[in-house]
Amino acid sequence: MLVGAAFVVFIGDLALLAFLPVPVIVWGSIRFQHALEPRYALVRERAGELSATLSNNLQGIATIKAFAAERRESARIASGSQRYAQANRDAIRLSSAFVPLIRMAILAGFTAILVLGGLRALDGQLEVGVYSVLVFITQRLLWPLTRLGETFDLYQRGMASTRRILDLLEETPDVVAGTDVLPPPVRGEVTFEQVDFGYDDGAPVLSGLDLHVPTGQTHALVGATGAGKSTIVKLLLRLYDPDRGRVLLDGVDIRTLTFAGLRGVIGVVGQDVFLFHGTVGENLRFGRPGATDAQLLRSAALAEADGFVAALPRGYDTVIGERGQKLSGGQRQRLSIARAILTDPTVFVLDEATSAVDNETEAAIQRRSNGWPVTGPRSSSRTVCRPSATPTASMCSTTVASSRPAPMTRCSQPTGATRRCGGSRQARRRPRRAGSRAPAPR
Repeated sequence: MLVGAAFVVFIGDLALLAFLPVPVIVWGSIRFQHALEPRYALVRERAGELSATLSNNLQGIATIKAFAAERRESARIASGSQRYAQANRDAIRLSSAFVPLIRMAILAGFTAILVLGGLRALDGQLEVGVYSVLVFITQRLLWPLTRLGETFDLYQRGMASTRRILDLLEETPDVVAGTDVLPPPVRGEVTFEQVDFGYDDGAPVLSGLDLHVPTGQTHALVGATGAGKSTIVKLLLRLYDPDRGRVLLDGVDIRTLTFAGLRGVIGVVGQDVFLFHGTVGENLRFGRPGATDAQLLRSAALAEADGFVAALPRGYDTVIGERGQKLSGGQRQRLSIARAILTDPTVFVLDEATSAVDNETEAAIQRRSNGWPVTGPRSSSRTVCRPSATPTASMCSTTVASSRPAPMTRCSQPTGATRRCGGSRQARRRPRRAGSRAPAPR
């Protein structure tokens, strides 16, 4: 540093020539950084699209084979790969031009020092030793700047991925947990008061819904596809908040409850059964890790799952694969029911819970439903039935549970109708225009 300062003092004009490329390099680096940013963002976007396509195809490989769509899907993957490669080429083309430009600027400054310093040395205005040291210092000053291009390239590559993560972290949840918990004992009384709800900016799904499920009763809502039956379940779980009205559990607005306090008393079996990669026992204990073996076996028996689990190679220690792919659809549904039973909920919610189960097994599950609570008495209020179900073969699928056993309601109703099973009120549901008011499902 002292040597460099001495050169600036004694031969300032030549020393300044060594610094002339620096502002040019900094300005060029900033310009290149702004030019590289959208290109690397596009690279990460194309990589995400390609990864999503590959993931979907791997998960749906059986469907692809069933429709003989291997060539078409291979073409989609190839097209996605080409788009990713093209985006990468565009970014690399600009990035690769950056380092040569920096070196040209450095070379210009270095050449100026060599020529002007050499001329002065020949004229005797500059000592040869001083000239040699000046050339050496200039090289040490400017040459490390050649790595600036690589640094900016790596920075933009990293920031393209980092921005995607930061954008996700900046998202704020639409549904925020409350701070209260239900006062014990939880009875499981469910009430919807004048509830309106629609997804995003679409047509309203529910309009003026009034629904009361008393403690210890079983209820079912039957209606056409898209009538809003599963939506009621999502509102009860607070996966969404209603646009208007309130949802109450034991007379308490669920928006004031913590997520654990609300969802911890509700057992859910959805239409799309999701099992984790692991053993049968690990999946059953997912909602209640501390459950005993006796409780585990009882829940499996009540869901009619004990028979096929015992036939598996390692019983409850058998690994079932990602999403339970080693099991049939009916077996996955029975494990999902057993998992919900094991949590010993106050409220049962079954949403098309036996759509993949044969009629005989479904009837057996219905017969055992009175004993579903593993450690204490509960009752179920079913909110959804399969519209095509028959009275003897179908179990109502969405369940809300309460304090004492109630027989499982079986529903048989035409597709276009909506009624509350187990009650005296019935309402015919007709197609309606967006924004019009419909009779509330009972």
